[in-house]
Amino acid sequence: MTLTVLVPDDHGVAALSTVDGVRALVLDTSDPARLAEAEVLVPPFLSVGKLVHIMERMPRLRLVQLLTAGVEAWIGHVPDGVQLSNCRGAHGGSTAEWVFAALLSFYRDLPAFDAAQRAGEWDFHVTDTMQDKRMLVVGAGDLGEQLRRRFDTFDAHTTLVATRARAGVHGVDELPDLLGEHDAVIMVVPMTDATRRMVDAEFLSRMRDGAILVNAARGPVVETDALVAELNSGRLRAALDVTDPEPLPPGHPLWTAPNLLLTPHVAGSVTGRGERAWAIAARQIEQFAAGKDPDNVIRGAY
Repeated sequence: MTLTVLVPDDHGVAALSTVDGVRALVLDTSDPARLAEAEVLVPPFLSVGKLVHIMERMPRLRLVQLLTAGVEAWIGHVPDGVQLSNCRGAHGGSTAEWVFAALLSFYRDLPAFDAAQRAGEWDFHVTDTMQDKRMLVVGAGDLGEQLRRRFDTFDAHTTLVATRARAGVHGVDELPDLLGEHDAVIMVVPMTDATRRMVDAEFLSRMRDGAILVNAARGPVVETDALVAELNSGRLRAALDVTDPEPLPPGHPLWTAPNLLLTPHVAGSVTGRGERAWAIAARQIEQFAAGKDPDNVIRGAY
């Protein structure tokens, strides 16, 4: 029996061409026969709003396979009885690279050296180092593990935090006592009701003076006004790849906040991301075609 999968473009057709029992077709929302036949949908990026009503015209739909790790936009929009699977494992490496670039920029004082170069000044001075730093990684999924592996090679010390404690991982209930013991706090949690504004004024107040907050998760994980207050006080530093609101409007206080490195949601925007995403998606669809639940199937809120 052949499983019909609708994909965004010919890249998806090629990626699934070697998967047994699968026929990949390019999504055509104007073709009712194709929609009626499909059992798996691989949506284009940022397309949930356009496809909500399309899924209602897909009576045989059983799986929505995303090319992204984040699923918050799809929770509550997938029809009952249809599984949702994400692309965990595709983008963790590139996002981990961004976290390291941000932290090393602070520790090795790269913005100051860049400014000195532009001014034609030989600004020799001693910098900090990542060696022996204590890193608190909040989120112990693929990205958390990617970070721990890389921190080990830099001789930094990693503490992982997840919703519940397990071997080698602390529970989120331990966070209040852990925050003040670490030099950097890296947020890589999924966006859920439980993580929305998780980093509030109290959370920030427990971080040690001079610590760095890194948000590589989603903007609403951090309470923006509380972070701006800490940055303006000079007590904390921060690196944000995501913001709330996003994109930042002109004149927003984050644009001019001191001690802040800000990038426009580009941590995962690297060459080869499509190939890596399709490699993961193909594996999930292959499992589904074999009658198994995909490894990345989402259960519950996330």
